[in-house]
Amino acid sequence: MLEVKDVHASYGRKIRALHGVSLEVKAGEIVCLIGANGAGKSTLLKTISGLLWPDAGEILFEGRRVDSCPAHATSEAGLIQAPEGRRIFPRLTVLENLELGAFTRPARDHRADLDRAIGLFPVLGERLKQWGGTLSGGEQQMLAIARALMARPRLLMLDEPSMGLAPLIVKKIFGILQDINRAGTPLLLVEQNANEALRISHRGYVIETGRIAHTGAAAALRSDPRVKQAYLGVA
Repeated sequence: MLEVKDVHASYGRKIRALHGVSLEVKAGEIVCLIGANGAGKSTLLKTISGLLWPDAGEILFEGRRVDSCPAHATSEAGLIQAPEGRRIFPRLTVLENLELGAFTRPARDHRADLDRAIGLFPVLGERLKQWGGTLSGGEQQMLAIARALMARPRLLMLDEPSMGLAPLIVKKIFGILQDINRAGTPLLLVEQNANEALRISHRGYVIETGRIAHTGAAAALRSDPRVKQAYLGVA
């Protein structure tokens, strides 16, 4: 469904962030990308999304090259990202934030998507008229994911959805991500919380300094001594 082939990407002329990264997400999968701060995780998502164009390599989505597409065209094709840091609009209501996720479609089409989002995140239904900036951190993350779902993603990419959240909220959000996947949406999950990411994923990739260092079934990576020591806090 998504194929990243030998992608190189840079910031300016001197800062090379990705060095020949390759990965794939198949229909029905949850695939996670784990790694330390600065390893290139967010850069890869920006490159897939069209926010940063690669220096070399190919990105194919459903068989079509998207590596030279602007971000709006990539999102219209169904590659949707819930960004790092939530990036909600604090002075807009919850409902207005959600509607922005579907702004490319007529308003009459929003009701079914809104019902689905509220079904997954009932707390948002209780706060539709509340400003986004007054929500808790966990609720803002739920809003960011729900807003992405309003765009009807064919593949949903999530950048650090557990960042700054309490463990119980993290487990709740990761459970909802599994529900989203079971309903038919593939996920590409970028996470520093490697244990939780590998727990819900089918396959995983480990990125180090802009290169894929390890890949395999999530259960195998979770038991790999190198991954356990470096990312799971197990000696």
